[in-house]
Amino acid sequence: MTRSTPPGAALDAAYASCRDLHRSQGRSYYLATRLLPSWKRRHVHALYGFTRCTDDIVDLAGDAQAPPRGPERAQRLEAWADRFYAALDGAETLAEPILHAVRHTIAIFGLPRADFDAFFASMRMDLNVRAYADYGALLEYMEGSAAVIGTMMLPILLAPDDGRGPVPAAVAAAAREPARQLGLAFQLTNFIRDVAEDLGRDRVYLPAADLERFGVRRDDLAAPSAGPAVRRLVGFEIARARAHYREALPGLGMLPARSRRCVRLACAVYGAILGRIEQAGCDVLAGRAVVPRRQRTAAVVRELARPA
Repeated sequence: MTRSTPPGAALDAAYASCRDLHRSQGRSYYLATRLLPSWKRRHVHALYGFTRCTDDIVDLAGDAQAPPRGPERAQRLEAWADRFYAALDGAETLAEPILHAVRHTIAIFGLPRADFDAFFASMRMDLNVRAYADYGALLEYMEGSAAVIGTMMLPILLAPDDGRGPVPAAVAAAAREPARQLGLAFQLTNFIRDVAEDLGRDRVYLPAADLERFGVRRDDLAAPSAGPAVRRLVGFEIARARAHYREALPGLGMLPARSRRCVRLACAVYGAILGRIEQAGCDVLAGRAVVPRRQRTAAVVRELARPA
């Protein structure tokens, strides 16, 4: 932005950058946000843009020149975290649209810094932790990488669709755990779908105790297709993910109508990934489960046709 750019125009452009990133990289989530009022959408885009940029630093997505892991990656993450916290403390952000937008969203909704502290803690874990002993250990990681995403989103989704009036404190408190559970459900869905991709990054998110329980060795996850033991393991993890989705359901009734539709659509489209995996016989190694466009479109039509 130039010095002559009006402050409002700079903020609008920053939010537009987040929207474009969300549209290109988060198709299922982006589709669901289309059901939100426009004033809410841009705040969701800002949080997505911030978390996506952080995740890309950790994974070095699209950077062929950077090493797969090591001090350079940690330095990039810490530099980004420093700029983020400096932005919260008032540093200039016009040169970094995503920070410009997310700082505004944090201020508008009073999002707690502790959620972002937990998020960065989990991103740092991704630099060094290659596997998790049991589900309790994985949940410690997912607290910052997934559960807090739900709680960051919650004030935006709970706000009245017309933007008027406060959210009762009792409602916000009651909705917090369902929001956490939905974040966990979405991320565990990712872990189940992306076993082969994560292994290529030298990470295994499915807990070691579960692998042992079903007689799965790490080498089995590198096969071109899943054997019977891997398929049983995947089926077990699918059931666990669906339990998180069920734990999230009570939160739907606490949301205003358009937010409720958005979240229901996100659950339908993202949860359908688990169904696609089951249709493939729980073979997550032979190919990546994708929900077809026609199925996503049908989910939108069904959601628009049902009462809010």
